[in-house]
Amino acid sequence: MLKPARPADETTRIEALHSLQILDTPAEERFDRLTRLAKKLFGVPIALVSLVDTNRQWFKSNDGLSVSETPRDISFCGHAILGDDILMIPDALSDERFHDNPLVTRDPGIRFYAGCPLAVANGCKIGTLCLLDVKPRKLDDEERELLRDLAHMAEQELRALQMATTDELTGLSNRRGFQALAQHALDVGRRMAMPASLLFFDLNDFKSINDTFGHAEGDRALKTFAAALRSALRESDVIGRLGGDEFAAVLTNARSIEIPALIERLRKTLASGDKAQPQGYAIRFSVGQIQLAPDSQLSIEHLLAQADSAMYQDKRRYKTAGR
Repeated sequence: MLKPARPADETTRIEALHSLQILDTPAEERFDRLTRLAKKLFGVPIALVSLVDTNRQWFKSNDGLSVSETPRDISFCGHAILGDDILMIPDALSDERFHDNPLVTRDPGIRFYAGCPLAVANGCKIGTLCLLDVKPRKLDDEERELLRDLAHMAEQELRALQMATTDELTGLSNRRGFQALAQHALDVGRRMAMPASLLFFDLNDFKSINDTFGHAEGDRALKTFAAALRSALRESDVIGRLGGDEFAAVLTNARSIEIPALIERLRKTLASGDKAQPQGYAIRFSVGQIQLAPDSQLSIEHLLAQADSAMYQDKRRYKTAGR
């Protein structure tokens, strides 16, 4: 077994990792969504977001492995961060660096590994998005490109920690974070020839909630709507609060015929919550939808503008109907 060498920028790399204040923090949906998606797309039993610390690798997201960290000296990811591209080990038993590694000879019995380095803004590679299997296999060129795309999304989430792109009130991405993640989700969908939908939401009569019950109650309504979005949408969808009472979601591999059912599910989720809150108001919304063909080249900024316009048409219908 060969222990991984230390990168030339090791001191700076460790400082960058620690500055994120992410080590030993609880699981987060934005990373767990990526490992779930990776497991499903590649058909592997284990997918990880692994961060390589001074003497250990710690898993920020762990789907399929029974431990939260391993020593750095036996880590595959310690080797992966030494390069710029994917490290792929088709059969660990045939690789002199890993054939007698305890992660290979004992539990979990790794045979296949593919890890794409994750870099932060200064270029330091602090970890990987990696795939593990207990049987030998290889990734073809298209699969390698897909793994790079997913790793790029993980990098965006790490950089979001540096750029403060999370909405503090709801826990969703804010506008800046949503645009970055949504654009990458659309890019992945385009590469896989999957249709997508962009939904733009605006709460109806939100000002009256603030005016009647106060801003604290208005904040509660926003958090309730954000929670309803998470419940109604799929785990792989990208959701954000754009500002005020405006929200948006990108749904990849979603067709226009599926959207009405999703909207109805959201309305029912909110209606069930309305019955439980004591103030007596109902949370209602208008929504604009833009359907994207798999080969669409429109940017997320352009799509948001289109969806915003469609949302206002729905809001005018709401006001005309006096709902």
